[in-house]
Amino acid sequence: MKVLGVIPARLASTRLPRKVLREIGGIPLVVHVYRAARRSPRLDDLLVATDADEVAAACRAHGIPVMMTAEDHASGTDRLWEVSRERHADIYVNIQGDEPLVSPGHIEEVASRTANKVVTTTRGDALYFSRLPIPFDRDGAGGITYWKHVGLYAYRRAVLDTYHALPRSPLERAESLEQLRLLEHGIPIRVTETDEPTVGVDTEDDFRAVEALLARHRPAPAS
Repeated sequence: MKVLGVIPARLASTRLPRKVLREIGGIPLVVHVYRAARRSPRLDDLLVATDADEVAAACRAHGIPVMMTAEDHASGTDRLWEVSRERHADIYVNIQGDEPLVSPGHIEEVASRTANKVVTTTRGDALYFSRLPIPFDRDGAGGITYWKHVGLYAYRRAVLDTYHALPRSPLERAESLEQLRLLEHGIPIRVTETDEPTVGVDTEDDFRAVEALLARHRPAPAS
């Protein structure tokens, strides 16, 4: 099976504007994401999908393949759908443009299954995603395991077609979480577990944390 990795990257982030071009060690965040993702042997190809000329220019300056997409996409998955119109693959892996710590292990887990916070069924299907801690332990009974959602998705092309044809759902609009569109229309999402930590860049504090982690693992300059 051919697996294509796609990094949707837009400048109009609401919580941390222009974050994909914020530099860590003189290198834009989106370039760090690309370099991390390309270490995965599971991906046959990898590109950045953007609607911003600045992002495209930054990618090309670092030798990164980039595809220009429409400005009016409501989500990264809609942007991924546009890529699927031009680039054939059996599986499309949506790699968040603000996840510079994504690892080959993360990609292997999600690409091997054609499969924030997430609650799942005992079978491993997602029940709901939220930006708030769920489930709510009303009586303080304890014993609840809380799962962080990394935000790495793998789709077959037919699912992308279905997703893009569906209207934005009320829950998707309320939480601003694109995957809820599928759940609200009765389409299951299989979730897989990883023990590899990661930090998504949503706030200035996140950015500083990632900056420190990447600096710690940056090779020392030759003397």
